[in-house]
Amino acid sequence: MKMRFKLIALSLLASIALTACGSTQDQTTTKPEKTAEIKTLLEKVQADGTIKIGTEGTYAPFSYHDASGKLTGFDIEIAEEVAKRLGVKAEFVETPWDGIFAGLDAKRFDIIACQVGIRPDRQEKYDFSEPTNVSKPYLIVRKDDDTIKSFADLKGKKSAQSMTSMFKEMAESNGAEVVGVEGFNQAIDLLVSKRVDATINDGLSYLDYKKQQPDSPLKVAAELDEPTKMGIMLRKENKELVEAINKALAAMKNDGTYLSISQKYFETDVSK
Repeated sequence: MKMRFKLIALSLLASIALTACGSTQDQTTTKPEKTAEIKTLLEKVQADGTIKIGTEGTYAPFSYHDASGKLTGFDIEIAEEVAKRLGVKAEFVETPWDGIFAGLDAKRFDIIACQVGIRPDRQEKYDFSEPTNVSKPYLIVRKDDDTIKSFADLKGKKSAQSMTSMFKEMAESNGAEVVGVEGFNQAIDLLVSKRVDATINDGLSYLDYKKQQPDSPLKVAAELDEPTKMGIMLRKENKELVEAINKALAAMKNDGTYLSISQKYFETDVSK
């Protein structure tokens, strides 16, 4: 009987020991998950080997598809070079402009590279890299329209604008009736077809458009003296990634890579 009691006791002790080991093992396996949760975005990007980049894909010459269908443009090449210097692959997520901020908020991508103007109201919610380029807003009208010669002349006129762009606010502040569009190309189409009177848009995009369409019936009625600074946009609290992107941009400017990309698309240095 004593021997049987001893055997039962030993069995119970062994069971307790195994349970304790199992508990320790479970705790050990959960630690990497907790560690992964507290990683910075830079660490996550480097661990994944990929940085996801929100871009429009329909905004030449910054983000568009060439004749072969390949996604290309100034912003695309800048972002690809930044990714390369971070040691990761660039993965682009094409998104309509009016939904691109929401896509960043929802973490569909890590950054936005698509001519996002650096403005105080946006800086309250988002972080930006150092400027990737500067550009002046142009007021674009039809060649046969002499009624609009300044931004103030937009009062009572229809202006085609993306609803989340800074150009929309400029049009409204000058008294225009804003007609919502998905991007530059649609704004130009509405203007050419006389369904709107004007559009305020990026000067570099317009110059590229005129280079591609020299016979277009459009002209520049006015432009702002102060250029707008554009940058790569990120969610707040990702200072490590911001610093890494800024370091990559600085290195690109120092070694001539930035100037090479800039001259390819604009035949000038668009950083100043």
